[in-house]
Amino acid sequence: MPVTLVIGAQWGDEGKGRIVDFLSRGAHVVARYGGGSNAGHTVRVGDKTYKLRIVPSGVVAGVDHCVIGPGTVVAPGQLVAELDTLEFNGVDTSRVWVSDLAHLILPYHVELDKSAERERGEDALGTTGNGIGPAYVDRVARTGIRAGELLDMHRARQALFARTHAVRAQGIAIDLDAVAAELEQQAARIVPHIRDTVSLIHDELQAGHRVIAEGAQGSLLDVNFGTYPYVTSSVTVAGGALSGLGFGPKHVDYVIGVVKAYQTRVGGGPFPTELADKQGDELRERGAEFGVVTGRPRRCGWLDLVALRYAVQINGITHLAITKVDVLDTLYQICVCTAYEDVGKGSLPFAIARGAKPVYDSMPGWLKTTVAARSWEDLPFNAREYLKFIEAYVGVPIAYVSVGPERNQIIVRQDAPIGSTARVR
Repeated sequence: MPVTLVIGAQWGDEGKGRIVDFLSRGAHVVARYGGGSNAGHTVRVGDKTYKLRIVPSGVVAGVDHCVIGPGTVVAPGQLVAELDTLEFNGVDTSRVWVSDLAHLILPYHVELDKSAERERGEDALGTTGNGIGPAYVDRVARTGIRAGELLDMHRARQALFARTHAVRAQGIAIDLDAVAAELEQQAARIVPHIRDTVSLIHDELQAGHRVIAEGAQGSLLDVNFGTYPYVTSSVTVAGGALSGLGFGPKHVDYVIGVVKAYQTRVGGGPFPTELADKQGDELRERGAEFGVVTGRPRRCGWLDLVALRYAVQINGITHLAITKVDVLDTLYQICVCTAYEDVGKGSLPFAIARGAKPVYDSMPGWLKTTVAARSWEDLPFNAREYLKFIEAYVGVPIAYVSVGPERNQIIVRQDAPIGSTARVR
């Protein structure tokens, strides 16, 4: 069972990219299973920082295959730009594959996205305006255009004509000839990367090669299980990896949930533990909490263990990876949410939507730097106590602890599923 799923256990931006990059040293395939270029992953290696948007994080580590799966939505122009940037920085992109079943984000999706946000006014969802939602709407409505259509531009142009005609009826001005010409130019760059990724992944599984399935955003933004309607348009939980890449649960070995030592959120929507004060500003500055894709400042707050336990349940998380522990190094006291007040009956998203008030436990900070820690024992006593409190509450072991942005700043616990067995390239 050689598949490891890496998913976000909060509202995204948990540091999945660096965890995937670290684990990629023991993998042959890293496959992105959902979302679009609205989900940025940052990977830092030495003095270089790579800001990835749709290309899987394993590309920096040099895995054999980096797959953009059937469950994703791909903006051709942004993909071309990302491939060019990676190659300019010396990264080999010849092993990046786009599923022929992945749907395309086209210019009219962007216009529809922005138009919908304007119409919502004060109730705007805070989307990135990249056309992700409308592209998924087209997929469900069976009016989308898939990457495989680019192999036959005559057919692609026919599909594009039909869709732009319908979009014009909605009041969105689209120049069909300009869009088609641009798409044809982009196709020349992308077509060499398009292939049947389902067969590719199964060939690798048959050979016993390890596959890392990389999630986008976080569990609380899942379209089914998140804080609806303030969610993304894709399936971000572990189950989305199966449908988004095309394999069954029998192949899954581990599900690693990535979570910050505190909590952040971008865009609109409820956030029970948000700190709209100097404490929140301090977390934002120390953690450099600004969106990879948009640059928007992230809302910051204390770690919500009620929501984390929910994420563990809906994903079947087997291990946790805790990131940005070093951001808490200067705090005298750390609070953590362990319950909600007066939320009534219903699932967690409804509890949060009803304005759940957090009940906090407070713990002493460690007031010592953790950035040089390379083992569990190197961490300050109070830091270890904080992490053990998290483990005990959610009932899942912490396998990895990140104390900085570099690859060598990840502590691997003794019973971590992937550690010393990683392939060194």
